[in-house]
Amino acid sequence: MPEKFVRPYGEVREILLARAKHARNPMDNIDYETVREILAQLTSTDRDAWAAAFSAAAAPYEAKAREAGARGDKAAAAANWKMAYGFYRAARYPAPNSAGKTLAYKKSQDCYRALEALAASPLQLVIIPFKGKPGEGREIVAYLRLPKAAAAPYPVVMIWGGIDSFKEERRVERYLKAGMATLSIDMPGVGEAPLAGSEDAERMWDPIFDWIAAKPALDAKRVAVVGCSTGGYWATKLAHTHKDRLAAAINHGGPAHFAFTSEWIHQAAHGEYPFELAETLACAFGRATFEEWLAYAPKLSLLDMGLLDKPCAPLLCVNGVDDSVFPISDHYLLLQRGHPKSARFFPGGHMGHGDGWDVTDTLVGWLAGHLKPAAAPAKVPA
Repeated sequence: MPEKFVRPYGEVREILLARAKHARNPMDNIDYETVREILAQLTSTDRDAWAAAFSAAAAPYEAKAREAGARGDKAAAAANWKMAYGFYRAARYPAPNSAGKTLAYKKSQDCYRALEALAASPLQLVIIPFKGKPGEGREIVAYLRLPKAAAAPYPVVMIWGGIDSFKEERRVERYLKAGMATLSIDMPGVGEAPLAGSEDAERMWDPIFDWIAAKPALDAKRVAVVGCSTGGYWATKLAHTHKDRLAAAINHGGPAHFAFTSEWIHQAAHGEYPFELAETLACAFGRATFEEWLAYAPKLSLLDMGLLDKPCAPLLCVNGVDDSVFPISDHYLLLQRGHPKSARFFPGGHMGHGDGWDVTDTLVGWLAGHLKPAAAPAKVPA
């Protein structure tokens, strides 16, 4: 078995500088020059040193936001809350798995919610009771947004990210513009999710489906899920385990089977993910180390669980054909098993993002076709 690969810090720095230049996760909407200075000062990815450096950059913006808010300057407050949130988000990247990163995560949430409170249409903070196993949390925290230019009851898109991009990072404007309500949540094992990822963590969604069904403004017959990156795993699983409660599901760049093999885990450590990919995946599934992920990951195979040959809700598979985080072969496998599925593959790496096209157009357009209101019954002539 090959030895664990640890990427040299110099390579990490170059990858993240490129991401900062193109405003990509986790460096979206923060100042490039400041990022460059921070990465030049750091000498490793030591978790608490990393958190301290990016948190120090966030603190002045946080102070300016509070000052602006106190004098009633909402525009300045919003601009500074956004920047503070961005740096605290970078500080907790890729996962809040140390004391410093956990504190940075809490602060990023505070800044995000302060920013959203200034929006013309603030999000609705939703708390859904969760009856889990002993030791698990007792609530699911979600952000609900309703479209302006549409009539209730609204179709609902539940959307979540992966191991390093939480509900605060979901960009839902396009869904809202298309007349869809959005419910942003954290997948199991990350953010404020009440339980870790596991072989049966799809049970987290049961109370969410029930909550939607109890809301007159939401159409429980037109519910879709969009799982991004690792979150695509849960969207695919739900499409099979909860097909009767879903009108559609999208796996945007997520794993299914081959990603959980030892061969791929070792290969992916050399890929486009900046650092600690296996460790961050382990964190989302109640583990911590590369070795623990290597031992546990095969249990998550949807193929070996026997799900992929069963009926499923309409499922769209979207990814980049050269993804080095999760193999495109997982999406080919999904297309070859069970019910027919839809697919859209793009040039390039993880999730198919690139210059010259907008992946979100594909996601929103496909969902619009599956979330149309049911046709009114034809009138019978008297």
